[in-house]
Amino acid sequence: MPFTPFHLGPALAIGLPLRKYVHAPTFIFANLLVDVEPLLVLVLGLNYPLHGYLHTFLLAAFLGIGLGLVMFFLEQFLRPFYRLFLLETDSRPGIGAFAVAGVFGAMLHVLLDAPLYSDIQPFYPLSTANPALNAVSSADVYAGAMWLGVLGIAFFAGLLVFHVYGKFRKTA
Repeated sequence: MPFTPFHLGPALAIGLPLRKYVHAPTFIFANLLVDVEPLLVLVLGLNYPLHGYLHTFLLAAFLGIGLGLVMFFLEQFLRPFYRLFLLETDSRPGIGAFAVAGVFGAMLHVLLDAPLYSDIQPFYPLSTANPALNAVSSADVYAGAMWLGVLGIAFFAGLLVFHVYGKFRKTA
């Protein structure tokens, strides 16, 4: 998908409902972070595949673990921001919730891109083939991402309504 806007929909639709079990901000950010690779290739004019090593399950997993650790250590500073936007519940997540969120978020990105681009080798170094290429039409991938975005926004709106209702109910 061309950079991150389409990845945001699936990230919200999956990450928000699971925020009690995985760290939703890490999951969402991991979905977006993988596209730093094509961005650098385009901006710096690198002689490198647009979807290179970060668009493999192996390096996406390592990227996710690294991101999970960074987000875990930044948690104390960012928690008020996350709570403001209802991205976290009252419980404090453990480091495992951050690592799992990072790994699965980055891998979801690779999974969504694999049917679309011929330069992706999702199972590298085990295989240089892309078995997902054209397995699903690009229109279906984009439509699915869009509908998941609608679902994610609706879920967030529901969280917001229940949050405001809860605050109103306490004051009444």
